[in-house]
This record gives sequence, C-alpha cells and structure tokens, in this order.
Amino acid sequence: MAVTEKQLIDELKAGKFKPVYLLTGEENYYIDVVSDYFENQVIDPAMRDFDLSVVYGRDTSMANVVSDAKRYPMMSPVHLVLVKEAQDIETRQWEQLSAYLEHPSEKGVIVFCYRHKKLDKRTAAYKAIAAKGVVYETPKVWDNQVPSWIKNEVGSNGFSISDKAAYLITESIGNDLGKIVNELRKLYPLLQPGSAITEELVEKQIGISKDYNVFELQKAIGRRDPMMCNRIINYFAANPKKNPIQLVLPILYGYFLKVMFYHQLENKSDAAKVLGCAPSFVQDYAVAASNYKLGKLATCIGYLYETDLRSKGVRNSGNVTDGELLKELIFKVIH
Repeated sequence: MAVTEKQLIDELKAGKFKPVYLLTGEENYYIDVVSDYFENQVIDPAMRDFDLSVVYGRDTSMANVVSDAKRYPMMSPVHLVLVKEAQDIETRQWEQLSAYLEHPSEKGVIVFCYRHKKLDKRTAAYKAIAAKGVVYETPKVWDNQVPSWIKNEVGSNGFSISDKAAYLITESIGNDLGKIVNELRKLYPLLQPGSAITEELVEKQIGISKDYNVFELQKAIGRRDPMMCNRIINYFAANPKKNPIQLVLPILYGYFLKVMFYHQLENKSDAAKVLGCAPSFVQDYAVAASNYKLGKLATCIGYLYETDLRSKGVRNSGNVTDGELLKELIFKVIH
C-alpha cells in the first residue's frame, strides 16, 4: 500500500500498524521525518531498551532483522525494528523478507529506511512489502519548488514568510530541506503567532544579506544596472565563504534559462507557473527579457560555462581570484 506522509503518521497515531514499512525515495528529509516519528513516538522512551531495535544495513543481515521482528514486546504495542541505511543490505538477502512476510509476527514492525535509490519493484521482497505493508516513496522537491515548499512549511507552523525571504533562504541553502528546516526553527521562537518572517529577520538571524545576495544580483543584471552589480560583486568578493562562486554560477544559469523561457511564452499570464516563481517576481523576468534578446542570453550562458571552467582550474586563469572572475563575468553579461 502506498501512502502520503500525513496518512502514514495519522495511522500510527491511531495505533494502526503494518508488519513492514519501506521508506524510500530521493528526498531524505521526508524519510528522516517519518523514521524519527517511529523512533520517538511509537515506543515509549522508558521501553526503548526492550522494545526498539535500531540497526544499520551495513552492520546487520536480513536474518537478524527478521529475528528481531519476531521478539515479543514487553510493554509496548509492538516490537519495532528500525533499519537505517537499508539499501546496504545485500540484494540476495531480501528474499528472506519475502518468506517472513508470508506469516509475519502480529507484534513485530519493521521499518526500512532505503535511501538514495529504490528497491526494485520487480523483486519478490518489494511485492511482499506492497501487499502486506506500506511503501512510502518520498516526493522529490526540485530546486524551483523550494521557495513554495518553504512557504508551506512555515504556514504549517502557524506563520507566513515573504516571497523575497523564501528566495533568500533558498539561494543561500539550496534544496537541502533538513538544513532549511533547522534554520527556520531558529526563527519561530522570535515570532508572534501568525506573524511573518521578513527578509530583515532572515538577514539578522541567518546571516543572509537582504541587499547583497544572488537574488538582488539577478535583478540588477536584469535591469542592466552596472553600479548595483558592482556593489554586490564587491560584497561577494569580500565574503567568499558566504557567497562561493560555485553557488552563484548555477543560480545565474537557472536565471538566464528562466528569462529565455519567458521570452518564448505565448501566454505571459502562465509565467509564474512555468518559471516556478511567485507572481510578484514575474515583472523582474519581464524587465530582463526586454533588456536581453535570446541571442544575448545564449551568449551569457556561454560566459557562465567559461567562468565555471576557469574557477575549477580546467582552463588556466593565472592568479585570478573568484571575485575577479565574477567581476569579469558580470561586465561581459551586462555590456
């Protein structure tokens, strides 16, 4: 049976357990959320030494996992076997799980945390899990979906966040949802119920400048504003650890691609959906599209590629610093 995160946790809260759970997919954050719930909420802390077995795939075998699942719980509703890094269990050993699930223990629950790849759906083990247990496949959150994900995450905690603040966090942290949640948790205690996370709060508490960041650099590039571009690049050069060139270049690449997409949209009213941005940012892309024709945008992407190679030492740049490479890049882009 396939379920969503909410459905799965609601069933656990109601005391409804299946003999086996497979937590899998590309988004590790959701695997952590569900496995943490199993580990910290299903078994009473006082009973964990007796009714909880936590093992790692590289250090155990399927025979041991099955043996643990057959143990009768002392005081808990079930004996929980949490298998972390389950993908490290040898492929041939999964056949033993299929045999066990033909007549599983009524008081045993096995939770497999299967990361970075997926268990082959054609195997007997996968089919047995799907038939007798629960398959929770974590949804992938793509880069352009992260700002919206942040807004939903903040909203679920009783607050709101400005579009710009969500983009600042995204551009600084990337798509590591776990790190994003950790940063957001630093902000919640500072807010009144129902209030909003602003870019000023993000700057003060997380250390992301609201004026000198990649988001503002994109806007300045789009306006062909050399003065503002130079201010931001000088800030980057003075703070290379906060604004590494290998973080800046991919973001600018995505930006130029979106401007190209905007150029080719027949219905501009669909821009926010197609570009994966807040409606309030569409005007910035419209301004950039008016200042950069498709040919120039393609040339800019070529400049990015060249700068990337030079920054990695693939092409000789002498003693040029990353800050100087960025300055040269932006000069070529806006002229």
